[in-house]
Amino acid sequence: MRLIRLKDVMQQTGLARATIYKYMNEGCFPLSVTLGGRSVAWVEKEVNDWILARVKARDAEVL
Repeated sequence: MRLIRLKDVMQQTGLARATIYKYMNEGCFPLSVTLGGRSVAWVEKEVNDWILARVKARDAEVL
């Protein structure tokens, strides 16, 4: 299991920091893992799965 930091999540998803936290609060984005203090990270596989789900949803709309 690999943990990635906010900068990497933003780069992979193309989302801004505020949008990531908004989606987390709405329950439609993977939650972060507290590493200690104010440090957080995300499970890379969960972020990748979220991206793939968005692509699948897009493809389902096209059909």
